[in-house]
Amino acid sequence: MVKKWNNKEENTLKEIAVELLKERIKLIDQTDNRALYLVGPIKLPVNLEGNTVIFQWYSWLNTESSFDNQEQLIEQLAKSNLADMQQSSVLVYGDFSESTEALIRMHSICHTGDIFGSKRCDCGFQLKKAMQLIVENGSGALFYLANHEGRGIGLFSKAMAYILQENGYDTVDANIALGFEDDKRSYEEAITVLQYLRKKPVTLITNNPKKLEALERSGLFVTDRLSLWGDVSVYNENYLNTKMNRSGHMKGEALSGTR
Repeated sequence: MVKKWNNKEENTLKEIAVELLKERIKLIDQTDNRALYLVGPIKLPVNLEGNTVIFQWYSWLNTESSFDNQEQLIEQLAKSNLADMQQSSVLVYGDFSESTEALIRMHSICHTGDIFGSKRCDCGFQLKKAMQLIVENGSGALFYLANHEGRGIGLFSKAMAYILQENGYDTVDANIALGFEDDKRSYEEAITVLQYLRKKPVTLITNNPKKLEALERSGLFVTDRLSLWGDVSVYNENYLNTKMNRSGHMKGEALSGTR
């Protein structure tokens, strides 16, 4: 039987919840038209290749304005349908803020690759491999960017792009034919969270020069780049070639010296 609360009990329940949550919710950035809130850390045991690995999990939320306190924020969220919106998060491993060497991965959500294990792309492989590399390194963070589906065009549009790809279009031309830019992803919010969590240099796990450029433009010190290629098959060969030949992705080259 589900317990029914009277008004007094419900108010007490909410008051206790606010007290438990308020130290875990931080306003980390604010402009005239945006406030960025970060909640966490939350202990998250993860099954990684049959081993249980403990990460610290955070999620962030972009709101149009800031609130006077965490209670107001919590009350407002209960009136919103956040499940119809998208929020990003980050998995942190080890002493991320203070470690000398830290790996980071800015991972764009891929519903088909990350969840279903699709071999039309290399996203699912990159997600798991990046987590393994971070754990092996002893310190790092994987940013999971929820509004990046299909390079920022969304899941429904990505499905349409897949149909075009089945009829001879490559990834770039399919997005353009649907009226989108080839790549409309932004890393601004993730970089703000990264700057809050760590002030020291990082090594970036990526093949995408745009991610590297975004970090460097923000003033972050990137000491190295770690390539992440693998899981190549007949299903994603054209996709990977398009990444290199049309989107400028790098393969095995590391950064030359310290940047």
